[in-house]
Amino acid sequence: MTALEFEHFCLSRGSMNIRDVSLALEEREIFALLGPTGAGKTLLLESAAGFYAPEQGTVRLYGTPVQDIPLEERNIGFVYQDYALFPHMTVEDNIAYGLRVRRVPRTKQNALTRELAGLLGIRHVLKDYPQTLSGGEQQRTALARALILKPRLLLLDEPFSALDESAKNKLYGEVAALPERFGCAVFFVTHNIREAQRLALRIGVMEKGRLTGIRPAGAALTETEEDA
Repeated sequence: MTALEFEHFCLSRGSMNIRDVSLALEEREIFALLGPTGAGKTLLLESAAGFYAPEQGTVRLYGTPVQDIPLEERNIGFVYQDYALFPHMTVEDNIAYGLRVRRVPRTKQNALTRELAGLLGIRHVLKDYPQTLSGGEQQRTALARALILKPRLLLLDEPFSALDESAKNKLYGEVAALPERFGCAVFFVTHNIREAQRLALRIGVMEKGRLTGIRPAGAALTETEEDA
């Protein structure tokens, strides 16, 4: 089943113009969108979440135009590059934020938060604040906050760019396991070809607002990509 589909999608925001993008992300697939800074990757990711209505074309979430789905029913998780954690909240409260908004009983909030923190290896920092965490712990906290509502689609914006190699290697395995563990499709953007190859089944390449191609992650690198 198709989880996310762009069909002849066009959108302009400031100097960025996305033109005629068509791609489909299958259920429980990890799809990477590769391209340099300014290619339009984040804007396309935000459009997948329904933040912007298309000027032309359509964005569908499991067959329904995302703009037609009420925000609280889209069931999309989003993790930005800077994680966007609430600095005045503990890790525990950050993770449970979506449950609290939905008025889930406190006892259930606590149980779900501890369970997910355990899966992601951050139970020991639940009472800490984001500014005291390592980059990897911040990333896991942001992932937990996005996953606790059991999204059908998880959107990740340059999820590993701020991490050192040790933290990256630990998180690669965790992200790779997300589709089977949580039943979601994963759409992430990156400028790192090797990162895309390691995690994704397929890779889309964007340049100057256009999707220039989609290929299997195992395909050979071009000379330009080798230098990335």
